[in-house]
Amino acid sequence: MDRFERQHILPGFGKAAQEKLLQAKVLVIGAGGLGCPALLYLAAAGVGKIGIIDGDLVSMSNLNRQVLFGEGDLGLNKAETSAHFLKSKYSDIKIKCIPEFISTDNIRAILSQFDLVIDGSDNFPTRYLVNDACVLMDKPLVFGAVYQNEGQVAILNGKGQGSINYRDIFPDPPTAYEIPNCYETGVLGVLPGIIGTLQAAEAIKFITGYGDTLVGKMLFYNLLSHQSYTMELSKNPDSKKGIPSSMEALEATDYAVVCGDGDSIDWEEAFTLLGKSKNGTLIDVREADEIPKLKGYQYQSVPLDLLDEKHQEWINSELILLFCQSGVRSLKAVKMLEKYFPGKKIHSISGGIEAPDSPIYK
Repeated sequence: MDRFERQHILPGFGKAAQEKLLQAKVLVIGAGGLGCPALLYLAAAGVGKIGIIDGDLVSMSNLNRQVLFGEGDLGLNKAETSAHFLKSKYSDIKIKCIPEFISTDNIRAILSQFDLVIDGSDNFPTRYLVNDACVLMDKPLVFGAVYQNEGQVAILNGKGQGSINYRDIFPDPPTAYEIPNCYETGVLGVLPGIIGTLQAAEAIKFITGYGDTLVGKMLFYNLLSHQSYTMELSKNPDSKKGIPSSMEALEATDYAVVCGDGDSIDWEEAFTLLGKSKNGTLIDVREADEIPKLKGYQYQSVPLDLLDEKHQEWINSELILLFCQSGVRSLKAVKMLEKYFPGKKIHSISGGIEAPDSPIYK
């Protein structure tokens, strides 16, 4: 029996829709809480080519929701690990593994290989970068997001140029330290599982023309009550202002700065400042179990929620540099410490431990 037999006999789907899936090329950005379930069901459904891009490494705190990984995968790259898992299950589809972060340097070359994009990212610079590139390159984008007990799903840019995109909903990016992430607010693992599965479902429906899709609409879901509702989205005249005029302009845009990452410096500048400082302090604001660790350098490990309690320890430091996994929490740490030390040199390290120029890659 064909492994797609149950899809072939489904009224309104059939072999014609299955053939469309086989010909489809879908890119999943981020193999995390949203990306893992989306990848699993895209592969199970028979999408012919699946791209996975993620430069992050598996950590213990990922395991409650990132269901493609287990304890034996700690410290391994997420894209490579998830690609290996899917290849071991299904030999009839192609998996393209890209073990790096999406950026202005690589996004054009990567998106050009795929028909549809699923955004499983967890930070605003990436979300706006991916949206803008999809608009400029005319790629449909399946959006998903979670916050505490709520999730959202939508298909953006689903009708080509001029259709609804992420900036129609949120024209101006919030600063990175204004919006908490799951490290700070927590998340029950099944919620991103539900939302990621819905993203896969919408991608499959969009590709095959099966049923009504969330093109130009957003689905809101509440885990605690199981209540959900769908809202029609409309064009926002201000949305065009933030989108670069061309891919060349996009590639010249610093999305970290656009999204309020102005208090950040890169790793090279950080170590230059530390080398010149007589009393500089480097602080890791991640939780104790997060990996990879920064080896070969002196630093303190103080989780973000303990900074207020510990701030007196750095009263004599002329320079304070902070880092986390991706640069989001360290930006919040800058704002927290600036309240106590106005005028002191305090910076977040852009991109955190997983930045492309991070010492862990050298």
